[in-house]
Amino acid sequence: MNPRNRGFLRSRPEEMTLIELEAAALELDLPSRAHLAERLLHSLEDPSGSEIDELWLDEAIRRDRAIDAGELGETPAVEVFQELKARLK
Repeated sequence: MNPRNRGFLRSRPEEMTLIELEAAALELDLPSRAHLAERLLHSLEDPSGSEIDELWLDEAIRRDRAIDAGELGETPAVEVFQELKARLK
């Protein structure tokens, strides 16, 4: 193991902030960073049902806040489906 990587193992990930975790990961040697990147990307490829639900909830909250702040307009569902049907013809 690369001596520079030892500091990365001293802290448990749940005790690190995202910034600290990122900084520690960037100190890894190239093969270790590549392995970590591959594992992280793979973890995004097939989210579980609960992860998908959580992502949709986060998106709904984000959109609700944007609507409340006037940053995003609202479109009635009937109008959305009419437009979609017109595009599919």
